[in-house]
Amino acid sequence: MKAARRLLALALLCLLALQLSFALRIGAMVFIDPQSTSFQRSEAWRLLLQRQPIRWNQQWVPYDQISPHLKRAVIASEDAGFAEHSGVEWDAIEQAWERNQRAEARAEKAQARASNRPVSAKVVGGSTITQQLAKNLFLSGERTVPRKAQEFVLTLMLEGLLSKRRILEIYLNNVEWGEGIFGVQAAARHYFRKDASRLGPQEAAKLAVMLPAPKRFEKRPGSAYVGARAATIEARMGGVELP
Repeated sequence: MKAARRLLALALLCLLALQLSFALRIGAMVFIDPQSTSFQRSEAWRLLLQRQPIRWNQQWVPYDQISPHLKRAVIASEDAGFAEHSGVEWDAIEQAWERNQRAEARAEKAQARASNRPVSAKVVGGSTITQQLAKNLFLSGERTVPRKAQEFVLTLMLEGLLSKRRILEIYLNNVEWGEGIFGVQAAARHYFRKDASRLGPQEAAKLAVMLPAPKRFEKRPGSAYVGARAATIEARMGGVELP
């Protein structure tokens, strides 16, 4: 029993040290722009293992040099309550869980009818911009309870130590917009041949549409779906409050 208690105490001490290291790294982001994220490093490693040429395009731009249209478009598309919530939208998570449960049930029925081929459920998320940033900065893409719990802790740290403006600035400078395309400046140059500060409402809305699946939309950025979805987002942008 004594040995078990020592092991438990050691595990708790290691967990506390890990959280402290995360808090220190986030606190430093008040003044220091993060040079890379966990997701970016995993992408570079994936390309290296596949022996593919690593095409990397990223350039940090300050918050004031990012088009307000782009900021509004991303918030309207990804997290309409960004300016008000404390990092986690519990109602959105509950709704996403219910939708995923229904999708899994439909997939199981479809699998029973088509036993000769695999059928998967389309999983949707209820993550806020802050949660997405927490995951991209520090975590892997696996879907486990401990990883999700760590994501919640990191989200609260980000919200507690950084301003909403800084969270959005870091997110927009690191989020993926295609294979090796990270950050709004790289995306603006790649898709529209202009700087992020000069993006108009329609261009900003199209970039926002791509965020859930950038590698897929990169192949057809001018598709009918992207255009229609962008029009919906553009209509919502006027009601978005910027930090």
